[in-house]
Amino acid sequence: MASLSNDSNGTKRIQFIDGDGERRTIRFGKLNAKAAETVLRRVEQLAAHRVAGTAHEPDLSAWLAAVPAVYYARLVRAGLAAPRAEDEREVVTLEKLCAAFKERAVVKASTAASYDQTLDSLQAFYGAEKLITEITTASADLWRKAIATATEGEGKRKKRRTTADGRLAPATVAKRTATAKRVFGKAVSWGWLEKNPFQTLRVGSQANPARAAYIAPETLESILEACPGVQWRLVFALPRLAGLRCPSEVGGLTWGDVDSANGRLTVRSPKTEHHGGGHAVRLVPIVPRLREILQDAYDAAADGERLVVPMAGNPKANLRTTAEKIIARASVATWPRLFQNLRASCETDWVQTYPAHVCAKWLGHSPTVAAQHYLQVRDAHFRDAIEGGAESGARAAQKAAQQPPATGGKEPQAGTTTAGNRGENSVSPAAGENRRKGKVGDIGLEPMTPSLSS
Repeated sequence: MASLSNDSNGTKRIQFIDGDGERRTIRFGKLNAKAAETVLRRVEQLAAHRVAGTAHEPDLSAWLAAVPAVYYARLVRAGLAAPRAEDEREVVTLEKLCAAFKERAVVKASTAASYDQTLDSLQAFYGAEKLITEITTASADLWRKAIATATEGEGKRKKRRTTADGRLAPATVAKRTATAKRVFGKAVSWGWLEKNPFQTLRVGSQANPARAAYIAPETLESILEACPGVQWRLVFALPRLAGLRCPSEVGGLTWGDVDSANGRLTVRSPKTEHHGGGHAVRLVPIVPRLREILQDAYDAAADGERLVVPMAGNPKANLRTTAEKIIARASVATWPRLFQNLRASCETDWVQTYPAHVCAKWLGHSPTVAAQHYLQVRDAHFRDAIEGGAESGARAAQKAAQQPPATGGKEPQAGTTTAGNRGENSVSPAAGENRRKGKVGDIGLEPMTPSLSS
């Protein structure tokens, strides 16, 4: 015996008890009353034949053969029909696709969490039981519009957002769109779909200038003074003065990676190591201010301690909460993207003195990524241009090009070192070495790593 009912959106829902005594449900779209009654009767017949193990009557077989592929797949999924010989493609629900995508993705935990947001959004919009063959390009457009205009989360994250209008930032919408295209692209490559219904969606820029913030050197100094110890000073200093990612690169830094004699850090990046080549390890200059803090940390380190910032290497550590308390203690307003903007501020300073490709290499990404997500336009740039700095800079560059290259070391450019910032934005160690000579010996904070001594 089967029953017929309506969903809230008008879809006809047929429920029946299968041979194992389980209640099963089949949805047949928005049918008129007469058609719905016909489907109900046929489902009852199919269920009865399935339980009895008997052959179909000719009229039932004819009706079954005429059922459109979309609805026939639902009968197959409910155990009422055998797959058609000409349909070799596996019947896959959206829930199954999402689970397969998560299981087969080789990504970091933070990336997996970002994927989950998109997968939840897709299932909340379409329904977990939606067949992926039923998802169209037109509905993909509707999904993108829905996530761009909704003022509350969806699925497992159904809560009001904290933005002014409650909507997702355009960069977040772009990121979720890119992930959705990737998910359904995998379905195509696995042979579950013929074409990607999300392929024609425009992703848009994933950069979010509204969340950019420049942390000035004097602001950093105020925060460093408010830190309860040298470990916390390094949590702020390593991203701001050396461009390290926090916590992954800060937590993985060892004393063997600190080559003080040559003024460089060896940084190992879990985030980019899967790209291979030079993405897994990079060399970063140790600026004078950072050298001071590293020396203090080395002096305070426990005997046998391998990590430079042990607490950042703890995967259970909640650095952000305490860091925000330290920032408040320094009477500084907390900025968005706490650690990423420290990195961005570091690169913004460096690029004033060194070529963009050099700075990008030190930060561990491409110049394109730097331009889109890191480099910031500061008020000082406008002031410099208004006061004639651009013209005077051009004249200075022309004059330098006409002169033979200097034989000595690189001198900091005018304006990059002030009494207030103590030279931390300059990677030239010359000025700082004279002030701090004797604090760190020629062999560094511990014996030099052989591979870095050349």
